[in-house]
Amino acid sequence: MDEFRIVNLKGWDERAPAHAKSPDYQVERFLSEPDFLSGVVRFDQPRLGDIDGARGVHLQCHIGTDTISLCRLGAHMTGLDFSPAALHEARQLASATSADAEFLEADVYDAPTVLGEGGFDLVYTGIGALCWLPDIAKWAAVVAKLLAPGGRLFVREGHPMLLSLGDPRPDGLLAVEYPYFEAPDPLVDTDGGTYVQTDVAFLQNLSYEWSHGLGETVSALLSQGLRITDLVEHDSVPWNALPGQMERLANGEYRLADRPGRLAHSFTLQARKESQ
Repeated sequence: MDEFRIVNLKGWDERAPAHAKSPDYQVERFLSEPDFLSGVVRFDQPRLGDIDGARGVHLQCHIGTDTISLCRLGAHMTGLDFSPAALHEARQLASATSADAEFLEADVYDAPTVLGEGGFDLVYTGIGALCWLPDIAKWAAVVAKLLAPGGRLFVREGHPMLLSLGDPRPDGLLAVEYPYFEAPDPLVDTDGGTYVQTDVAFLQNLSYEWSHGLGETVSALLSQGLRITDLVEHDSVPWNALPGQMERLANGEYRLADRPGRLAHSFTLQARKESQ
């Protein structure tokens, strides 16, 4: 296990219990409302379409709220994550809600070895996952191996243009601070806290992330023989990415309060493995 992965794992293991208790993940609503869906899955439900009966795998599933939401749309889901603390929360929630989901511990790059090849109609990756991976081409190869012929990849992710911006400025200008393209060396983050509401003071505050340009992601999938079937850039994102500059919408998403059309906030990408 390399140093970057060890450090990031410590951070996720510490944050998973706090995330499960945060009102932002809305675990209580999953427990009390049998039809409740996570905001991310609800946003993408029109693009997901009918997944009833699909064999799905959710890569980097964290505490499983998106995974269980996909179950509630009829898919038979497997969630995979490298954090045992996150999987503990996911399994507890699945058991309490009688979700048709199992959760396995593994690094995403090891998914074909753990899960086998060609067994899934749907490979799903949600918001905030790809930035933790150092090699987008290697990830695309994993996706291609997991998909059955005719199977589909579905990704919703923060847009790399948004992720390249620095902290909000007093004058309101958007300033590019971080790399847009993938680089061998990671971005080093030492800020404390997390992206959800919590009073927990974390001790593990060092993390490593990587940028992946939109073209790099598309090209990586094309190089594996996958066919891009949908690519939509959105003017909103599911978290308050630029505090003080964003407004919350009725659907729970956030976007720039001032001229949101200046910035692609997130994207949805779909690709299909050709039938053989």
